Amino acid sequence: MCNSSYISIFQIGYYCIIFNSKFPMLETLIFGYFGAVFTGLVLGLLGGGGSILTLPIMVYLFHLNPVTATAYSLFVVGTTSLTGAINNYRKKLVELKTGLVFAFPAFVVVYCVRKFLIPLLPEIFFQSESFQIHRDFAIMTFFGLIMAITSVIMIRSKGDTIPNLRISVLHYPLLILQGILVGLIAGLIGAGGGFLIIPTLVWFGKLPMKRAIATSLLIIAINSLIGFLGDLQNIEIDWAFLLIFTSLSIFGIFIGMYFSNKIDGKKLKRWFGWFVLSMAIFIIYKELALTV
Repeated sequence: MCNSSYISIFQIGYYCIIFNSKFPMLETLIFGYFGAVFTGLVLGLLGGGGSILTLPIMVYLFHLNPVTATAYSLFVVGTTSLTGAINNYRKKLVELKTGLVFAFPAFVVVYCVRKFLIPLLPEIFFQSESFQIHRDFAIMTFFGLIMAITSVIMIRSKGDTIPNLRISVLHYPLLILQGILVGLIAGLIGAGGGFLIIPTLVWFGKLPMKRAIATSLLIIAINSLIGFLGDLQNIEIDWAFLLIFTSLSIFGIFIGMYFSNKIDGKKLKRWFGWFVLSMAIFIIYKELALTV
């Protein structure tokens, strides 16, 4: 696919999120559901990354508050990743033992964050005579920073390789520590954390890149769906909306998996990195503009 085609794919997604305020409600909903397909499409093409779009789509297109949006994102990310993980398992690409060692501490942490920590977050984090930091601002700004870090990793990555740390043995303690970190991030912002999981599986789990990507989808699915269980008693779920959005995302991942062998993934990952960076800048700018 030529470079103009890469640009056009991400320009559509970019305009769908950023310029939603210029469209009436019906058109906004159409773009929002297109965003669901786009999320799955990117996940299918790159083996990760698409899930990081779910939260801004739900906040800026469907106007959900960030706490509810992060819960919905966990369900969408988990269900969509599970679809990819099942497909990879059938191909015998999933390393179950290493994946479960990583997933266990991660899903314990993400469940506890969603069940106990999120409900305790104060509505106002900081307040002075002329300035307030609200919970929604804190969540979205933190999410924007995570997006920026993810984008830099994608832009600077050289193809499908990860720098060698020269660790010659399987390192379970570091796998567990990284699992805890991923669980914390996933619980707070509702993203899968694939940008942390894949390097960890390569460095400390000693998995080849292809197996690391396949195994990461299983870990993301377990973490996200168990984390979502922690939200069931804390928020009211609009199941009709959530199932429609998730179905469209699953449809997108099948499209992405179909075209994954027909498109240059190295160039696509870099273009997507720039797209994510632009979205991170937009989110941080918009949240700061709303606060000031």
